[in-house]
Amino acid sequence: MSFVSPLFLWYFMPAVLVAVLVCPRSWRNGIIAVGSLIFYASGAGVFTLLLLACMVLNFLAGPHLEPNEWDRSGDARRRVLLLCVIGFNVGMLVVWKYAGFATEQIAWFAQALGGDFPIVQLALPIGISFYTFHHISYVVDIYRGERQALRNPVSFATYISMFPQLVAGPIVRYREIADQLPQHRSHRLDDIAAGFPRFALGLCKKTIIADSISPMVDACFSTPPGDMTFAVAWLGALGYTLQLFFDFSGYSDMAIGLGRMLGFRLPENFARPYSSVTITEFWRRWHMSLSRWFRDYVYIPLGGNRGGAGKTYRNLCIVFVLTGFWHGADWTFLVWGAFHGALLIIERAFGWDQAPSAGLAMIARRALTFVLVVFGWVFFKSADLTRALNMIGHMLMPDFNGLTDVVESALTNQRLVLLLIALVVVFLPAHPVTGPLLESSRSKPATGLRIAVMTVGLVYASILVATGTFSPFLYYQF
Repeated sequence: MSFVSPLFLWYFMPAVLVAVLVCPRSWRNGIIAVGSLIFYASGAGVFTLLLLACMVLNFLAGPHLEPNEWDRSGDARRRVLLLCVIGFNVGMLVVWKYAGFATEQIAWFAQALGGDFPIVQLALPIGISFYTFHHISYVVDIYRGERQALRNPVSFATYISMFPQLVAGPIVRYREIADQLPQHRSHRLDDIAAGFPRFALGLCKKTIIADSISPMVDACFSTPPGDMTFAVAWLGALGYTLQLFFDFSGYSDMAIGLGRMLGFRLPENFARPYSSVTITEFWRRWHMSLSRWFRDYVYIPLGGNRGGAGKTYRNLCIVFVLTGFWHGADWTFLVWGAFHGALLIIERAFGWDQAPSAGLAMIARRALTFVLVVFGWVFFKSADLTRALNMIGHMLMPDFNGLTDVVESALTNQRLVLLLIALVVVFLPAHPVTGPLLESSRSKPATGLRIAVMTVGLVYASILVATGTFSPFLYYQF
């Protein structure tokens, strides 16, 4: 069940909101937990049992991980238990997401030596990358003493399986939501009034812009290497840069808006990332919840920026290789992560992570950062490294061959207009960020934007949904 499907928009979401609104406050978590499992089962099917098994193990382990400041004799036992639980969570992710990739590499090596090796083909459970990180955050935050373990299984199920963030984030660290799980919310109508415009904004981003330019992007990236041109390569790279942002930030806006309507404040995930002046700043604005997760549970435990430049660069390299691999089991994602890690290391080494705040130098740095990000997305989107390198090669070598017939037919006037509008939006100043402005500001510009989104935008997006012109969110595949 997708956020942009008629089943969700016109039946499931209203039913859950009405139930939360009219039922006693003490029922809220139970309604959300049951609804979320129904939501997940509608798309994941039998993999719901895998989610439940992981939830049971992490819930049972939680109380045994709490520190006892009066008795430190159990610290070694807690540490062993923590490592076992993290090993289980990571093991589940590795088996289901990376077994196929690993066996493919072994089979290739065996074939080169004249042997043979079977390739494992496993279907990827929806959302496993996200709920695995939620489970790890839960047990680590308890082990560190930052929050207490949940004793109520319904509250725990609400945190892990909450349908707004279950399958594609934002990644909510346990300590960010622990204090919100008690069912004491009293301003339910205010939450719905604040959250719905944010949800509508995300729906407009997804259906009106991201889905509209998707066929043109697909036509560019599916162009055979022999037919690739400078124009096709740049059109595809820029188109995907915009499609991915409006698709994923649109999902995040919908998730944050849904969470607010249910009484939860989910963390922000985007803050106009393409306005960044450095790659360092880009990662403070793009998929912010993932960046925070890796910072808190990988980078800092590795030593962070303590211990000198060499160890800092090592830690950055590890984090971004893992970041790339977290997105998918393919060499393209690994190269994309390593590419960003290398850029961050270069910025730190030469002091370029401190960018100018104004003037032509700032404009030039922003343009350079945007172009580097665009090149990175080519690896992220391409089917394999050969196609990615071929496309980048054509981006670096101008020609006068223009667009292919297939791409030209996919680039309709409507898509061209939407592409240009999206570019204008991307190149606006870094502040304000539209989502939080729409949700909480009472200024005249924010009110005008809310009215526009809730009238023209929402009506047009609803028509697109009704006619079936929508596609799954891009981050569902991760």
